[in-house]
Order: sequence, then C-alpha cells, then structure tokens
Amino acid sequence: MLLGIIADDFTGASDIANTIAKGQPGQGGLRTVQFLGVPSEDAEADVEAGVISLKSRSIPPADAIRQSLAALGWLQAQGCEQFVFKYCSTFDSTPDGNIGPVAEALAAALSTKGVVVCPAFPAAGRTIYQGHLFVGNRLLNESGMQHHPLNPMTDPDIRRWLARQSADPVGSVAWPIVQAGVAAIVEELQKACAKGETLVVVDAISDDDLVAIGEAVKDRCLLTGGSGIALGLPGNFISAGKAAGALPSRTRIDGPEAILAGSCSGATLEQVSVHAETHPTLAVDVDAVMEGGFTENEIVRFALDNAGRAPLAYSSSTPEQVRATQQRHGGDAVARTLDALFANAARMLVQGGIRKLVVAGGETSGAVVSALDIDRLTIGEEIDPGVPLLTANAPAPMALALKSGNFGSRDFFAKALERMCGR
Repeated sequence: MLLGIIADDFTGASDIANTIAKGQPGQGGLRTVQFLGVPSEDAEADVEAGVISLKSRSIPPADAIRQSLAALGWLQAQGCEQFVFKYCSTFDSTPDGNIGPVAEALAAALSTKGVVVCPAFPAAGRTIYQGHLFVGNRLLNESGMQHHPLNPMTDPDIRRWLARQSADPVGSVAWPIVQAGVAAIVEELQKACAKGETLVVVDAISDDDLVAIGEAVKDRCLLTGGSGIALGLPGNFISAGKAAGALPSRTRIDGPEAILAGSCSGATLEQVSVHAETHPTLAVDVDAVMEGGFTENEIVRFALDNAGRAPLAYSSSTPEQVRATQQRHGGDAVARTLDALFANAARMLVQGGIRKLVVAGGETSGAVVSALDIDRLTIGEEIDPGVPLLTANAPAPMALALKSGNFGSRDFFAKALERMCGR
C-alpha cells in the first residue's frame, strides 16, 4: 500500500476514494479500497490506496484523536509512504471541534510540521481564497452551512476557525504563491516549518492549483483536506514508477433498490423534490419517530411494496423545521434516533432482498453501513463529482452510493440507480 487516508465520515471517505481511483485524465489512478473502520486484518497485496472510514466528525476530540491514531497505525503497518487526513470540503467542525486536534495529533505522531490544510474542491464549487472558504460564489457562512444542525459554520475564515482548535500557530499560503508554481509552494511550506507552524491553510481556486499542491507535497508524509487535495497524489506514485495507473471498472448489480435520505442540506432537499415528481416517496414524521409512533417497519414496508420503482424514504427538512424539531426533542436525541431508524431499516431491507441502496447524508450513511456490517467497499466508476459507485460482497453482493448532503446533481438518485444497473 502506497497511500493511506483517514476520513472522518463515510461519505467523505467514498469521496476521496473516488478521486484517488479516478486519478488524472490519461494517467489513471490507484487501486483503491474503502475500509469501514480500522481493519483487524492486513489489506490484500494489490491494494495501492487504503481509505479508512471513521465516524469521528462530531464526537469528542479525544475520541476522534484515539480513533485516528489507530487508523494511522494500521496504515503504517501496511507500508504506506504518505497519509491524508480527509474532512469535508465545507470544513464541518465547531470551534471546539476535531479537525485541528486530530491534524495536530497525526502530525506529532509523524514528527512533521508545515502540514497542508486545504478543503478546496472546485468541481463541487468549494474554493479557498485568502484563507476564506467559498461555496459557489458565496462565503461559507452564507451558503446554508451556517444552519447545519451538528456543525454550523458561521465563519468563512479557515485560518481563524482552525486557530480556535489548534495548539500551535496556524500558517497560510496565499493564492499568488500557489499560482507561482510547485517550487514556490515548497518554499513557503519550508518557511512554515521553520516558524513552528504545524498546520498551514493553502489557497486553491482550481484543479490546477490542487495538482500543483499535490506535486509540492510529494515528499511530505502528511497532508489534510477535502477530496480535492488528492487530485495530484496518484500521479506522484505513477510518475515514480511505483504504480501503473488504472481506471475503475463498470459494475452491474441485479436486484431491487431503495433510497434513504437523512440529510437536510439544500442539495438533498432539491434532489428529494425532483425524485418525488416521478417516484414513490415516504416522508418520515420526525415527531412521530421521537414519540414512538413511526418505526423502521414503516420504511421497510413502503420500500418493499414499491420495489422496482426507486422508492425514497426521507427525513430531510428545511432549516426552520429542523430547528423546531430540535427545540422540542433535543438536537442530539433527534440525530441519534434518526440514525438508528435508518440503520435498522437498511439492515431489514437488505435482509428482505434489497441489493441496490442509495443513502444521502454523511451521518446517515455511517449509521447504515455500520448496521450492514460491511468491512470494505470496492471503488467503482464516478456517479457525480465526489460520489463513486461502491460494491460489497457481504452480507450479500450489493451496490451502494453514499452521498454527502451537499453533493450530487438534481437527478442524482435516478443517476445512481442507473450506474448500479451498469448503464
């Protein structure tokens, strides 16, 4: 294994696994496997990139550090030469959150400084300029992320946000230096090391910027960011003759399908609305769930009764509705209960014969995959930027698409099911 990735949620892990498996046009990528949690056994000999999916984004920092260091230890044992700490391209984290503490802990374990921090993913509209994170043409705190139910992002200055979480000074590399090329980036990161800056926020507004950053860190053991930070990494190993370069193959899975949506992001709300125009949908009554009047049995009955028609069950709501529900029942209680609802429903659906499963929302995806007791996923072709087709052989041969809330086109659900059918 050449490249090891530690991801703080399941959809984010699929996102960066897709980037690494796809690689650059004309080059190909690395043979990539996504592991669900820290494996208890070694990886297969032909795996070139291993992505460990944790569910550590919104847990206490001490627990996130412990899990991340365990993942690092396993990846080191596989022989990895470089490591990536992957978080969301919208930097989902409270001022007391995990990104800074985990990144600094990994850096300390690897005895390194000047670690790149770059959540940019231009293909999905995420760019960084002067240390500020944009979503499309809006600053992060004006993009809807300020309403996130678990990690509201109210400050677009990643340098300032990260400084609240970090023990060491936070550095930065401005876009004019990135535009100047690889040598300029290398020099600036060396200066950061000399100043004792463990984490360094690096601007990027295009894929070319990310490829340049990737080349600049080819000899560094650790970097952090969204999936875009991995754009240039496979090419480093391919040009060095350590990997041949390959493309994910097309996959077809037979059997009925179901869609579960637990995200309340604007993109998912639109996807639910579009899908509902032509397919059966079931709105989950969150108040009824909290009061015991709605269970996973309702979702399972609905999905199996509508097998073959791309049925969708969703708890997605507007920010106003989410806030009202949280006030009535408590934010943590609602999140835990909905995760358990969808997890139990997914397990029962697979037991009932469902073989194609699309899941929207990072927390929901993590709960679902954990409930299915899947230990690894093979990365297939890309559905939409940041979202690959995934296949598993246990508990039964099946296809999955795990979508971060803000990702995907308006018709993502239908498109994902088409890819699962080999089209």
